Amino acid sequence: MHFRDLNITTPILRALEEAGYTEPTPIQTAAIPPALKGRDLLGCAQTGTGKTAAFAVPILQRLSGNAPGIRRRGTPRALVLTPTRELAAQIGESFADYGKYLDISHAVIFGGVSQKPQEKALAEGAEVLVATPGRLWDLHGQGIVDLSGVEIFVLDEADRMLDMGFIHDVRRIIELLPEQRQTMLFSATMPDENKRLIRRILHDPVTAEVAPVSSTAERIEQSVLLVDRENKRKLLVWLMKERGVDTALIFTRTKHGADRVARELVKNKIPAQSIHGDKSQGARERALDSFKKREIRALVATDIAARGIDIDELPFVINFDLPNIPETYVHRIGRTGRAGQDGRAIAFCDFDEQEYLADIIKLTGKDIPIDRDHPYPMQATAPSAPKPQQRRGQRPAQTGARGEQYRADAAQQRKRGGQAERGQAPAEKRAAQQRQRNTRPGTGNGGARSGRRRSGRKSR
Repeated sequence: MHFRDLNITTPILRALEEAGYTEPTPIQTAAIPPALKGRDLLGCAQTGTGKTAAFAVPILQRLSGNAPGIRRRGTPRALVLTPTRELAAQIGESFADYGKYLDISHAVIFGGVSQKPQEKALAEGAEVLVATPGRLWDLHGQGIVDLSGVEIFVLDEADRMLDMGFIHDVRRIIELLPEQRQTMLFSATMPDENKRLIRRILHDPVTAEVAPVSSTAERIEQSVLLVDRENKRKLLVWLMKERGVDTALIFTRTKHGADRVARELVKNKIPAQSIHGDKSQGARERALDSFKKREIRALVATDIAARGIDIDELPFVINFDLPNIPETYVHRIGRTGRAGQDGRAIAFCDFDEQEYLADIIKLTGKDIPIDRDHPYPMQATAPSAPKPQQRRGQRPAQTGARGEQYRADAAQQRKRGGQAERGQAPAEKRAAQQRQRNTRPGTGNGGARSGRRRSGRKSR
């Protein structure tokens, strides 16, 4: 099938061809025709399948074919709500590419930057508004944006909105929209909260579901490496130096963890930068641009980047830390193997993360092969620390046959005597050494000195 078979107008077809689009993806084939007819739509497909074009093309064509009438300043005709700055920026670029031969203006608004340019774009009459919830609500509160004229509303990455705690902002924004509108909701996974939201905002929707919900792309080769937590950074350096991992997007659980991993890579002469919510928008854009241009080999990110990074021909995604929400794993590895290309997804799993791994394979329905060919096999036989408190609304960790299988494989690996890091003392010896240090004079609770320094001067 060709895009011309979907009744797309000539200006948009020309722009699509110049952007390198020839044949629509399955989600585009299923979503574009009903969207062009003005139907409400529920689009479900794994990441990297072309969902942005599935809603951007119908929006551009419908707006260009309908006279806007009299509009006030700051009253967009179409609203696309998305969770992250990076994803908002990329959706804006897509509207610019697909609508380059149309007289349809767009604006992108998100937090972390000055709002002045965004105010100007709205005042100049942007017809399509791509926004993150927080900044949109803020600008509405200032009276800068009016959503009463929205004809088409798109909620993109709806499941990610729930993960990031935006659901209350989303509900408040929906209350500002007119009742008579076209609504499209796109998501890669379908948690129960999404289903409740669907019943609330969609009217007699067409469902465009082209892949099993929560599935991973078939062309992504997955593997898991069992490793102790303290050896993860060493294993990562080894992969990038000895295993041919030339370019990789690396996910960590925390912002500080991302910074530490990036510093470790740079220390080992592997160009890398980190990207997370504490970075300014300018710093994040520069890091992403350097990664796209292959000026750095590794981009270390928290989950803020799981949905907002679209990089051509990204060969590797590495889960340095496994996520405690299994759907997040699907979105992370979806950064590779996009648009029919091959990709590799490598996961590090320490002892404490084995239940997370069991959750992931239960969700995806696929076993992930264990790669034992590395110099830092797992040696731990007990949790390293108390488990973090379960977050409100988070499903409890699953334990079952697959989880037991991974634990058995780890035990078998230890039994074969996998060689640990050279010169590393056994756990019992390290514990004894620590106890000995704690009982030296002047240190710890067993020392002769008290914890308070003595100044040698009498009290006044």
